[in-house]
Amino acid sequence: MDGLSETEPLLRPAQVQRKATDDISVEGYLSVQDDTTRNAFDDVPDAKKQIGLASAVMLIFNRVIGTGAFAAPSVILRSSGSVGMTFVMWILGTLVACAGTAVFVEFGTGLPKSGGEKTYMEFIYRRPRFLATCFYAIYGLLIGWLAVNSVVFGEYTLNALAIQPTTVNVRVVGFLCSTFCLIVHGAFLDYGLKLQDALGFFKLFVLLIIAVAGLFSLVGVPGFAVRGEYDVPDNFTWSSFWEGSGISLNAFITGMYNVIWAYSGYSNANYALSEVQDPVRTIRRAAPLALILVAVAFLSVNVAYFAVVSKQDILEGGTMAAALFFRNIFGPATERILSAVIALSVLGNLMSILFSQGRVVQELGREGVLPFSSFFASNKPFSAPLAGLFTQWLVSMIIMIAAPPGDAYLFVVNFSLYPVTMFNLLISGGLLLLYTPAFKSYEWCPPFRAWKSVVVFFFVSHVVLAILPMIPPTAGSETYEHLPYWSHVVIAVSVGLIGIIYWFVCFYWLPKKRGYRIVQETVLQDDGVPRNVLRKLPNRSDDEGRA
Repeated sequence: MDGLSETEPLLRPAQVQRKATDDISVEGYLSVQDDTTRNAFDDVPDAKKQIGLASAVMLIFNRVIGTGAFAAPSVILRSSGSVGMTFVMWILGTLVACAGTAVFVEFGTGLPKSGGEKTYMEFIYRRPRFLATCFYAIYGLLIGWLAVNSVVFGEYTLNALAIQPTTVNVRVVGFLCSTFCLIVHGAFLDYGLKLQDALGFFKLFVLLIIAVAGLFSLVGVPGFAVRGEYDVPDNFTWSSFWEGSGISLNAFITGMYNVIWAYSGYSNANYALSEVQDPVRTIRRAAPLALILVAVAFLSVNVAYFAVVSKQDILEGGTMAAALFFRNIFGPATERILSAVIALSVLGNLMSILFSQGRVVQELGREGVLPFSSFFASNKPFSAPLAGLFTQWLVSMIIMIAAPPGDAYLFVVNFSLYPVTMFNLLISGGLLLLYTPAFKSYEWCPPFRAWKSVVVFFFVSHVVLAILPMIPPTAGSETYEHLPYWSHVVIAVSVGLIGIIYWFVCFYWLPKKRGYRIVQETVLQDDGVPRNVLRKLPNRSDDEGRA
């Protein structure tokens, strides 16, 4: 952008340490500066910024790559019908992820502070006051992001140890894993980041091995040929490449839905930007670099799988493509090794989720709209957001233990994903609004600007994702066995309505009924990190009758 350095702050520092405001304005988003150790981008002291470029990249990479690179190819092939259409879906999904990354980089450079969608919706949707925060807060507190993958970790860990998985022992192992993540990130921040980074690099190394081994098999390098007892694939001749491409629109959309969600997580670093060193410069480099690594990983392992495993085996095998890949080249004895690798991949995923979502809860506490906000906003006692991490851990463990296998488990998965669609829809639509003359007063001039066509593409893709779950599935492809196919959509939207009701009661009806107004005041915590507190002040005579 002309005339603006990428390291020049968009948010100018405020000149006061404590300030109360009656209205949400641009100044409501300014930093509190009290000394030279406080960065001009936001209101967090420089000493607390411990995330560099590599850690930011791994924060995203770990979040996106859980089990998707190992299991998703089998699922996508069943929807696409052909190897060629599988790659078409992956490429289209990559384009959606690129568009999403551009949107979040624009927001991250324009509002370089933690919170992700919460921060962006607060900036865009300022009226009515506090409504956007209350709407988001219920999701931030009640979605147990760790629940599903904690179960996945338990299953693969037990398989690696040759222990028969059951409902109980899978959840015990998942509970222990999530508790380990809580302790490491809550009490040993430096070591937690290092372990998280190490797991990300390990995951990248494993995917590189798969990609190279598949390429070697494809070109006929000795020692990498498919074992004689298994079918030799013929997936890359032109006729076989497109064989089976005549699929229904419903199947194509379902496949695209799965691909797009396999890329979910490219916004993960945005949730912790207040702790990123030189956040504008870092997010501009980390997000695209992480997405490049993810895209190359997804596409290259797909090439490897189809080079080693026949299409029929993938469709009929009833297992993930990675397991068939290792079996065909290295023998069936490698199954336990693969299970251990996937378990470690999921551990990195869980650590990155808890790291970022714990900070989202902390940002909600710093906004002051929740009960016990000082608890959620705290960095005590280990200079880490232990309260936010604990809240996310507690909700996740309750959901994990309460949700039995079957419909309930699938419901939790889908319920967790649908709010992400709503948030992406709101922020991409809001970004388009910021480009219009009606929002000129917002002075939206971030150091990075996504192409408008890219933002429109991302917005439209999430309109489709929002509508798709409400379309009746075809016979044989029902979402649930006993629940209505639309049940997770209704509950997800209802949770947001709870937030709206909370706002209406606490910030509209009660102040109007009891004759007071709510003002925000910024105060410093003991650790030097500011947070907002809400004060109730009697209405002035000229405020009578105003909401």
